[in-house]
Amino acid sequence: MLQRMSGVFIGALFGTIFVIANAHDPLNPTIGVALRVLAVLTFGGLLALALRAGRRGGAAVGGPASQESWYGGKFGFVVAAEVVLMIGGNLALRGAGAPAETAVAWIALIVGLHFLALTAVWKRRSIAVPGAALTALGVIGLGMAATSAVAWVPFVSGVLSGVALLGGSAYAVTHAYRATVRP
Repeated sequence: MLQRMSGVFIGALFGTIFVIANAHDPLNPTIGVALRVLAVLTFGGLLALALRAGRRGGAAVGGPASQESWYGGKFGFVVAAEVVLMIGGNLALRGAGAPAETAVAWIALIVGLHFLALTAVWKRRSIAVPGAALTALGVIGLGMAATSAVAWVPFVSGVLSGVALLGGSAYAVTHAYRATVRP
């Protein structure tokens, strides 16, 4: 369970970071602060619920644990490709004169594709949902960057991607918790 929960918390942590880093102008400052606070509270609540599930006998997230490490060679390859694509893509976008807002859209796109690749590696369809959401939000943000709506790219590709990651993590933690309270 620990390996799977660590993946859930990495997703929740990055979801929280997405929200904190991108809940700014053109959003109303009060809304931006509220979104940041909600993201941090959600992360804290997920952590508390997971710890409680662990104390109750902790069901594995997504089914029985595999004999192999979740973080083996295929995972390493996916993450290495993700890092190369994030850095290379952002350098290429910057070099092409793309607006600064495209960085968060590119990151959302690559993180989403990384989740879709991990769906095949881990054989867990549940991570395809946040993966597809982040991929779509990244593509939408990249498209928006070429329009007058460019200022909203951090909200669409950043804040909404964070919400998708937190939502996916909440689903996994809630599923694990419910498995501990069933007879």
